[in-house]
Amino acid sequence: MLYCMKSIFYWIEIPSVDFDRAVNFYSQLLGVELEKLDWGIEKMACLPDDAGSVFYSPEFKPSVDGVIANFNTGKDIDEWIKRIEKNGGKIVRPKDKIDEDGRGWFALFHDTEGNRLGLYGEF
Repeated sequence: MLYCMKSIFYWIEIPSVDFDRAVNFYSQLLGVELEKLDWGIEKMACLPDDAGSVFYSPEFKPSVDGVIANFNTGKDIDEWIKRIEKNGGKIVRPKDKIDEDGRGWFALFHDTEGNRLGLYGEF
């Protein structure tokens, strides 16, 4: 069975160095206020639709070298790119058409914490 382009992930955790800065970045990017939970040494702010969280724990560090989680931007990839740049993120691979017909667009960015993530947009 081919799972390409179907959601098979249960939960994505985006590590942070500066938790408040990261929560602000993702709140602005997603256009929603993320609720902060604080357990002292660990902190978490859940993403919409129970997709995962922005979190802080001293044992987990942001990285540009690991797995890439991609946000589904629908048909608004250009707006997402603008919000990333406006809120301190950096586009590291500009919007590009996926070579296979009908697959849409993608881009890669670094968030304010040093994580590399992706955007996926439909035509």
